[in-house]
Amino acid sequence: MRYQKPKGTADILPGDTEKWRFVEDTARKLFKTYQYREIRTPMFENFEVFSRTSGDTSDIVTKEMYDFKDKGDRHISLRPEGTAGVVRAFVENKLYGPEYNKPYKVYYMGPMYRYERPQSGRLREFHQIGVEAFGSDSPVLDVEVISMAINLFKKLGLSDLRLTLNSLGDKTSRDNYRAALIEYLEPHFEELSEESKVRLHKNPLRVLDSKEEQDQQFVADAPSILDYLTDDAKAHFEQVKQQLDLLGIDYVVDSTMVRGLDYYNHTIFEVMTQSKSLGHGYTTICAGGRYNGLVEELGGPEVSGVGFGLGIERLLLLLQDEQVSMPNDDDLDVFVVGIGEAANAMTLKVVQAIRAKGFSSDRDYLDRKPKGQFKIADRLNAKYTLTIGESELESKTAHLKKMASGEEITVTLEEVQQDFQSIIESKFSNKK
Repeated sequence: MRYQKPKGTADILPGDTEKWRFVEDTARKLFKTYQYREIRTPMFENFEVFSRTSGDTSDIVTKEMYDFKDKGDRHISLRPEGTAGVVRAFVENKLYGPEYNKPYKVYYMGPMYRYERPQSGRLREFHQIGVEAFGSDSPVLDVEVISMAINLFKKLGLSDLRLTLNSLGDKTSRDNYRAALIEYLEPHFEELSEESKVRLHKNPLRVLDSKEEQDQQFVADAPSILDYLTDDAKAHFEQVKQQLDLLGIDYVVDSTMVRGLDYYNHTIFEVMTQSKSLGHGYTTICAGGRYNGLVEELGGPEVSGVGFGLGIERLLLLLQDEQVSMPNDDDLDVFVVGIGEAANAMTLKVVQAIRAKGFSSDRDYLDRKPKGQFKIADRLNAKYTLTIGESELESKTAHLKKMASGEEITVTLEEVQQDFQSIIESKFSNKK
């Protein structure tokens, strides 16, 4: 039998893992400047954590969740997104307590799972980077989160970005808009898709998110939620726009944008870009917003939150499409070439000593001839080769070669093992 990876998953091999690490490390460094700290939550949770927070009419719950009963007959789900698990951890660990600074800022990275049709940049096991900030109702915090997302893409080398905004308002705004939307859509009930018919009275805002062609004609002429915002909700959204203007961050307001999860309110946003690898026109690469009732939904106090999430697979496709250069920090510092059986033990000892000083080092393990070993050193982009043969063992020396320039010097085995850093700094830097 030939074993293959499950459909919708991918092996991330050496050569690609360096690109992943570049993205993750860039995000970690940026988040640190905003005082966000890493949180890690389980890859599976009780089913209710996601069904209560995502909404029972969302695609995630109705179509895409990997859920099952475990051996203890507990209803378990692999996490389809990161926010709900972080909120559960926030509540369970009482991170809302007075001993913790507010807003309480965290970020996460890791795999998520959704049963959907695999396509370019969308897998059943995919990886997300996300941030969450709890404990402040300030629209300035919304702007901080948005600016952090924009800054991350810019630091990664992307420039053709479009920020799209909307407001879903507070509860009163949504209730008023919900009634108006139902009144508008009901006369067209028989013309809606089967999915939108189900959603119409449960959560009519989800009809606006429909991708079905027969729904689009009604979405285009639907009333705007911005016309139903309360004075407080309007003020919040106006401040968000003013602060974005202050930071020089361009944006477009799209009153039809509702996001795919039911827990959002007030500010929602998407960062979009154009890329051949992700489809025609503008496509979303990051999305988020505010969710003032989510902590309460999972048993916590009335604490607001705001955050965003982005898919790493889609981001890497975009970086490749834009030909963004990513550093490769996996070049080899030193390849130790051993000539003859007598040199075997010493090459192992020297390799270990060089590694202990913080340098990457390797040697031959397949009994290759010297010529073959030098070829391997070339293939590994070794910065230096260190050659040890029988004569070198007798004189307790080795030949050290700088591959870029071809310069070669003789060094003692003792100084190689004791202070390799000094050798390359002092004996090569001033050599003509």
